[in-house]
Amino acid sequence: MSQLTDYRVLTFDCYGTLIDWETGIWDALQPLIMRNPDAEVTRDAALLAFGQCESLQERETPDLLYPALLNRAHQRIADSLGMETDPELDKAFGASVPDWPAFADTADALRILKRHFRLVILSNVHKDGIAGSNRKLGVEFDAIYTAEDIGSYKPADANFEYLLSHLKSDFGLDRSDVLHTAQSLHHDHVPANRFGLANAWIDRQRLSKGGSWGATDRVATMPTTDFVFFSMGEMAAAVPQPSSSTVSR
Repeated sequence: MSQLTDYRVLTFDCYGTLIDWETGIWDALQPLIMRNPDAEVTRDAALLAFGQCESLQERETPDLLYPALLNRAHQRIADSLGMETDPELDKAFGASVPDWPAFADTADALRILKRHFRLVILSNVHKDGIAGSNRKLGVEFDAIYTAEDIGSYKPADANFEYLLSHLKSDFGLDRSDVLHTAQSLHHDHVPANRFGLANAWIDRQRLSKGGSWGATDRVATMPTTDFVFFSMGEMAAAVPQPSSSTVSR
């Protein structure tokens, strides 16, 4: 059975794994909900609508930058929940990504993991969005690859092909060196299985214990996972501590 220290690089999904996107999404939807006071919308219903509308928009318009994609997804969310929106509300939602908070355990966990691994982000968000979020994460990542760089959104094959190609060309890392670490089964673990990547599920919603899908679109078949942790802090605590301050990466 593999150990965490068998790998040389952790490749992360950012939103849902490191950044608390569900809180960010729910907060960013409040202006729409205030605009529609007669609509009885729960947090669970709003996040479910987001997961469905975002995934559909990513498939239909893979060339859109994420703010424009969220703008259109916001329109779809409003329609699916029977609410009225306007261009100003749509645009504000599209620009909300830098305001989404980090999980409380993220920065400390990443600092621990940085002692053992290269850290790389593979994100569906644009460069400016990830730059805003990165200021909350507490470490310098070795690389950040975005949908803006690639021209498509996870779970598309192109995103993982780009990841593996650049890990090889940028760092000399092979597929066997990679542990893909993410919350989203839809965006990350299903394609990780397709590409034969070892994977660590950060199951923040405790979906493996019967929890909610939250803001993530459902998958028809559960992917296999090599490790399951319920937080980044739990993952960091599972790494054996070296006798020296650093290990070779």
